[in-house]
Amino acid sequence: MIKNLNELFSKRYSRKNFLKILSFGLFALLLSTIKTKKLFAKTTKQLEPRNKRNIKTNYDLVSVEGDNVEAMTKKVIYELGGIEKFIKKGDIVVVKPNIGWNREPEYAATTNPILIATVVKLCLQAGAKKVKVFDNTCNEEKMCYKNSGIAKAVKDAGGDIYFTDSWKYYSANFKTDAQMQDFPIYSDAVNCDCFINIPIAKTHGHTKLTLSIKNLMGVCGGNRSTMHWNIDKKLAEVLSFIKPDLNIIDAYRILLRNGPRGGNLEDVKKASTIIASTDAVLADAYASKTLYNISPENIGHIKESASMGLGSMNINKAKIKTLKI
Repeated sequence: MIKNLNELFSKRYSRKNFLKILSFGLFALLLSTIKTKKLFAKTTKQLEPRNKRNIKTNYDLVSVEGDNVEAMTKKVIYELGGIEKFIKKGDIVVVKPNIGWNREPEYAATTNPILIATVVKLCLQAGAKKVKVFDNTCNEEKMCYKNSGIAKAVKDAGGDIYFTDSWKYYSANFKTDAQMQDFPIYSDAVNCDCFINIPIAKTHGHTKLTLSIKNLMGVCGGNRSTMHWNIDKKLAEVLSFIKPDLNIIDAYRILLRNGPRGGNLEDVKKASTIIASTDAVLADAYASKTLYNISPENIGHIKESASMGLGSMNINKAKIKTLKI
């Protein structure tokens, strides 16, 4: 047995043994090169924009008030036309909540776990093959998933919740010129049959509010701080790439100040509302006006998304149903 380098170089090898060692070394080098190329290929693979299903709902938007989150969630989806409008048998479904912060549900920094669990159950009952739930968190992911209550709620409901993997982020390939061109996007967010976007309504120090459109930042990887330059345009581009099939805004508890992370119960208001629409722009416009009394014209990313033709922020012309249960 060779114990050190001196012993290795002092040994004499036959020509046959030397060739064996040389061949083995070359094979190991080749194998390493192949693995490196495969890894590089994974990180540079491009994603094409998601295709949104053409779903016609009973209303452009439904807003439900009440005290029972599960009942409210079922009602808001039912009034749109039922979960079967969105889910087909065998579908791979992505549910994208806000799990970004290490906060308990009562602090209104993360999406209500009961709402998420209810949607997961409805999708599975409608025949979905798998319901995936994930977020690219801001705080430590394990603590965010646990303390938000979302990890347990999803597991108990039969869904698949997991942390995002670095090798699943691929470069976004936009069809037109975009500032987000080549930015890493989580591939599972695109490679699904149905994408359900479920943010929580909060204030935000940089974008004023974070609702459906801003929640999509959680499918982005890389250095997301670079998105803050010209963020309104970049968020609209992400919306154009993901194109959620359904947006459900959790406004059961909302954050009025010190968003998006919160941390003080005095900043939380119980609004007891859930809003749903296939149009993320309309959902955010309605939420900004009814929950915060802010005109959507004054929220840059909502206005930018509307100007790009990604939805309507004209609440007055929309077919809206509001009810209490």
